[in-house]
Amino acid sequence: MELKVEKLEVVMVDISGSTFKDVNAQELNFENVNLAKSQINNANMSGWVMNDVNLSELKITNANLSKTVIQNANLSHAVIDHVELIGTEFLNIVLPQQGDANYSPEGQYKPIIFRNSNLSNMELIDCDISGLKINGILIEELLRDKEGS
Repeated sequence: MELKVEKLEVVMVDISGSTFKDVNAQELNFENVNLAKSQINNANMSGWVMNDVNLSELKITNANLSKTVIQNANLSHAVIDHVELIGTEFLNIVLPQQGDANYSPEGQYKPIIFRNSNLSNMELIDCDISGLKINGILIEELLRDKEGS
């Protein structure tokens, strides 16, 4: 199939409900665009850069996210299911600070859970592990008991 080549500059237009099928749309620039409830299926999005975007309720399935960088993001209540994390690093993970939308002065937050996961060869480096439990066992107590032995 031979595609018609055409560069468009679409400004101040409502194209809601439009369909793009069998389109080559490389190097597009979206700025101040509402893409809520849009669907992208069977697409090559390698090299995409997204800044200052609201991705709440985003659903990504059957995706290659290798070498993806997520920075300054709120992943509260996210579900990450059946993923490969070979060589993945989690850096500077924090709880909400005063002034943040999800901040709780009592520090009452839903726990972060790894369930039915292979965490072999995992390392925690310079991490606050207060309240960390493995299969119901509080790790702080386990370490304290070991130091007392």
